[in-house]
Amino acid sequence: MWMEKNNQNELLTRGISAIYPSKEFLVSKIAKGEKLTLYLGIDPTGPNLHLGHTIALKKLSDFQKAGHKIILLMGDFTAMIGDPTDKGAARKQLTHKEVMFNLKNYKKQASKLISFTGKNPALFKFNSKWLGKMDFADVLNLASNMTVQQMLERDMFKKRTEEGKPIFIHEFMYPLMQGYDSVAMDVDGELGGNDQIFNMLCGRDLMKTLKNKEKFVVAVKLLEDNTGKKMGKTDGNMVSLSDTAELMYGSVMSWNDSLIISGFELCTNTPMSDVEKLSNKLKSEQINPRDLKMRLAREVTAIYHGEKSAMKAEENWENVFSKKEIPTEIDSVNTKKGTLLVDVFLSQKIVSSKTDFRRLVESSAITNLDTDKKITSHIEVVDNGVYRIGKKRFCKIIVN
Repeated sequence: MWMEKNNQNELLTRGISAIYPSKEFLVSKIAKGEKLTLYLGIDPTGPNLHLGHTIALKKLSDFQKAGHKIILLMGDFTAMIGDPTDKGAARKQLTHKEVMFNLKNYKKQASKLISFTGKNPALFKFNSKWLGKMDFADVLNLASNMTVQQMLERDMFKKRTEEGKPIFIHEFMYPLMQGYDSVAMDVDGELGGNDQIFNMLCGRDLMKTLKNKEKFVVAVKLLEDNTGKKMGKTDGNMVSLSDTAELMYGSVMSWNDSLIISGFELCTNTPMSDVEKLSNKLKSEQINPRDLKMRLAREVTAIYHGEKSAMKAEENWENVFSKKEIPTEIDSVNTKKGTLLVDVFLSQKIVSSKTDFRRLVESSAITNLDTDKKITSHIEVVDNGVYRIGKKRFCKIIVN
């Protein structure tokens, strides 16, 4: 399978953090014309895919367009265990019913980037098909392939040990379960975020031991700001693929300026040669960060909603935000449907008490700028949008 050198370079460099065992190993396989099979696994811990997921999905799409076989794997079994990656405490365990509810829109949302039809369709699989059939003897046999010392090499486990926090046995099992996915599907490689390197390399070790096969691992970058805070469900700043064009555009506009260039690299189709030029212009102050962020927001929104909707969202944003002198960087709060606005404001310390909230309501000082609605009730239920409190305070609320 031959690829133009420029396309191959883009495939194996753009948005990529690391390749195991090496970039040269993967280049040699592609150069030989091998049709590779690789997968991306996602644990459905929330009801929607978000922009963080799309970084790996876009890279998976690149491999599909290059003629390779791709698999989108739903971790419907592993999601019930809970990935301990970057967690200071054990995750809440989900039921299978909750997991299946979460993933019901995943395939439709993923189809915005990868194709499940045509000459080279992506496969959509569930890891409960093999993990759910393992008996205790199978699990013990699998566990005999890794040591406690290997598991304790994980940063989050080290940290918990130092802090005297518990590490549960089922958390040790997670990397084994995820690693076994590679063995069960007999793939050539795996693709995932660079926070998943430990888990993916567990799969590489198991493939070597159980299949005598060299599995490659492609780790993609995460969308992080200059403090290392990543976009996602956990940090409450995700951009969901279920968001309207207006909400998606506005969410990108609320990002920290430090995310602009990485946003172009990881979330758009802008050629890397152009991204580098934009980066240089931004560093030398030849371009206004706000104008560049508007282009980023427009391009991201266009991928998932089309050019017309993206342009309309931009026009709406300018009318609502730009002309009312609203800051482009506003902290986002994720909350559940039915939550009272006062409870959100209290949790974010926007108001000091319910009495303070009532006073603001009675003085018509709170407005949802997206709907241009004045808040007139002290038991108002939250809605999506940016709320202005007084003249200078703002809060963006995303209802899950």
